[in-house]
Formats: sequence, C-alpha cells, structure tokens
Amino acid sequence: MQNILIEKKHSRVWTVHTVAEEKFLRKKVEEFEYPLYEKKDMNALVKHMRKLMVASRGIGLSANQIGLSVRMFIAQLPADDGKGYKGKFYTVVNPRVASASSKKIADEEGCLSIPHTYGTVDRAESIVLEGLDKQGRSVRIKAEGLLARIFQHETDHLNGILFTDKAKNVFTIKPE
Repeated sequence: MQNILIEKKHSRVWTVHTVAEEKFLRKKVEEFEYPLYEKKDMNALVKHMRKLMVASRGIGLSANQIGLSVRMFIAQLPADDGKGYKGKFYTVVNPRVASASSKKIADEEGCLSIPHTYGTVDRAESIVLEGLDKQGRSVRIKAEGLLARIFQHETDHLNGILFTDKAKNVFTIKPE
C-alpha cells in the first residue's frame, strides 16, 4: 500500500524553474496535524525525504520542497570530507525558532530548489529550535554554526521564504 502522504508528484525536489512550483514554494505551510496520519505514514515520509535529500546531495529538505503542504523538515550535517553525512539525523515537525543569538554570521548558501545558485546570507550564529519529532513529542534543540544555518534555512522554506530573498552577491554556476 502506498503512503497516503506520498504521490508520484512528490518523487523529486520542486524548483523555482516552473511558475506553479515557485508559487507553491513561496506559500507558508500550515501546521502539521498528527492525528491525521498514522505512524507508518510519517516513517515512510521521512524515509522517502531522506532518500531524496541524499540523492540530491543536500543537507536539509523541507516537505514543501517536494510539493507537500506539511510543516516539517529533515536535516543532517555533511561529513568533513564532503562525502556523506555525520552526526544525528533530524526530523523536525512544526519548527519554530524560539531564540536566536544577536551575532550574525555571513556565509554562502545554496538550495536544492534553486539549483546551481548561491549567495551570501546573514544568519544567527546560534539558535534554539522548538518543534516536534516524528512521533509527535516536543523537542528543543540548541544549534550553532552550520546546523543552526540549516535549521534557519529550512524553517524559512516552510514560511515561504527562499534563501535568495535574503542573499547578497547571488551568482549562478553552470552545471557540470
């Protein structure tokens, strides 16, 4: 039986290269309602999103990036050698930045939904993210550095904000 959350149109990362997909990516996603879905559906969705994130060589993916109006994202830090991942794998549902450091760090970002495009974005150096895990239990995560940047980027996605809306020095590279 197919997961009720996942349809064929959710089998790839949506991009700003089509008008309908960009319009969807720029819409704020509503809160996720746990009683509407079974545990097996949520587990299958997380597994599906992780497979897409890894195949796309991403470090974060929000549900609306695959066309789902579900307020959740997944994330994992890249390995030091840039091949694969390290540390904890995160699934955060209904994320909210509860607090952010006043110190901002400018760094380059890219996005799976805006392929081959990069720019410098100022983000809080550290944050506290609140939300739910995939079982619906409350989580409070203190993150700094790249993990804090990923969490802020993905939370922006769920609010209909793309990194290019905040970026300076945006540039595009030709695909190999």
